[in-house]
Amino acid sequence: MAAAAIALFALMPIAALAWLAASGPDNVWPHLMANVLPRATWNTLLLLGGVGTLTGLIGCGAAWLVTAYDFPLRRHMEWALLLPLAVPTYIVAYAYLDILHPVGLFQGVIRTVLGYDSPRDFRLPDIRSMSGCILVMSLVLYPYVYITTRAMFMTQAANLIEISRTLGCSYFGAFRRVALPLARPAIAVGISLALMETLNDIGASEFLGIRTLTVSIYSQWVNRTDLAGASQIALSLLVLVVLLVALERWARRRQNYALSAQRPRRLQPLKLPLGRGLLALLAVSVPVTFGFVFPALYLVSSAWRRIEFIGISPAIIRETINTVVISAAGTALALLCGLIVAFAARLISSRLTQSFTRIALVGYAVPGTVLAIGILYPVTLFDRGFDTVWHAATGGTFGLLLLGSGTALVLAYSLRFMAISTGGIESGFSRIPTSLDGAARTLGASPMRMLGTIHIPLSRTAIAAAAILIFVDCMKELPATLLLRPLNFETLATHLYGEAARGTYEDASIAALLIVLVGMLPVAILSRIGRSDR
Repeated sequence: MAAAAIALFALMPIAALAWLAASGPDNVWPHLMANVLPRATWNTLLLLGGVGTLTGLIGCGAAWLVTAYDFPLRRHMEWALLLPLAVPTYIVAYAYLDILHPVGLFQGVIRTVLGYDSPRDFRLPDIRSMSGCILVMSLVLYPYVYITTRAMFMTQAANLIEISRTLGCSYFGAFRRVALPLARPAIAVGISLALMETLNDIGASEFLGIRTLTVSIYSQWVNRTDLAGASQIALSLLVLVVLLVALERWARRRQNYALSAQRPRRLQPLKLPLGRGLLALLAVSVPVTFGFVFPALYLVSSAWRRIEFIGISPAIIRETINTVVISAAGTALALLCGLIVAFAARLISSRLTQSFTRIALVGYAVPGTVLAIGILYPVTLFDRGFDTVWHAATGGTFGLLLLGSGTALVLAYSLRFMAISTGGIESGFSRIPTSLDGAARTLGASPMRMLGTIHIPLSRTAIAAAAILIFVDCMKELPATLLLRPLNFETLATHLYGEAARGTYEDASIAALLIVLVGMLPVAILSRIGRSDR
């Protein structure tokens, strides 16, 4: 029953969104179709196409280089290629807006070297463009493709590559004809994850001047106070998400293979000569440098200058506490829901419980703006109903219980990241033999006692890893936080967004640096897992 309630809870925002979209005024939809949706949809499709192509090229190429070849610092680059995951897209966009400013240091040095005196004489192409947005997002999101593709390359049997070599294929030929076709399912999964993050983005797209569907939802709701119109745009975005998931499944429909029953021998990296090895090192260093090193150095420099000038603002301390508290609450609720769903699926292995599990995971595929609108309507109804009851009982007004306390934001976090919780806990449960369950039942243990004395203690590592990942994602989540936060409630992400929108980049550097430092935690976990898989 609890798993069914969580599944219904996960479906509630989508049902509320459909109701809001259908109940809007008749004149809204024609206006959106004529003036908003064509441009926003075209920009979104262009962005998805560019990010999907570039992340696929960078992630797949980097994964093959560090797996198939041995070159200087290869072991270090294996985990360094994960570092851009620690930096949200909106922080990288915020950093490059200042780094590449026409009167900034970078362009100033280039003009000095080339002998120009003024930005009017020479300036680089404006990063506020579709190509700039595609490049910035790809430099941050390529690790999704890198992780899944590298895992596939590492598990492929070495004899497949060696047989292709004996038939006259070069290493590149073996990559193109053998390794790449076998890795297509992993590449499709990685690209789809990157595109989901692209659809969820609001900060980078708005900073770089690209009006996507997500940005249009926020603008329609906040700037024009048109919730019905925002709901209709959100429903259009949800249709695009469904099509994206269906496309990813279609791309993998026949892509599978089986290895022999014996443990396959892994591919031994080919030792490259020094010259080619340095070129390979340069190739894998470029995305790390532009996706992490330059933005991180900029944030450290800006934060240090700001602290030297005025010290650490009390507002930053307050916003850090707000971020930690609200993220911890969202993490706790997501873990609780994931624990219930995963344990129900383990206790009762049926199609019904599996359906509940799949429904509970739908929130991760829904962008934060869409989820926020879907949560707002039922939460508002509850707040109004509670206030009416309170007024009838006491004669006074209670105000907004769920929206005003931040509970609505916690609900959004839990729904959005329940998939991480459920997946992590299920992976921990899978390592526990089912014979322990049977032994506990024969000794008269109830399901709750089994959960408390067997499953949670034996899965604590997986639960802790899931908790860290969820906590960091909650800290970085911008769209849902912008739309559902209480009045006068700022987190590090919303503070950064506000300062960058006003153009006061130096005031946001400390908040951005704190988010990046916390974002290093899941990167450390992933790199440790990668080393332990050897």
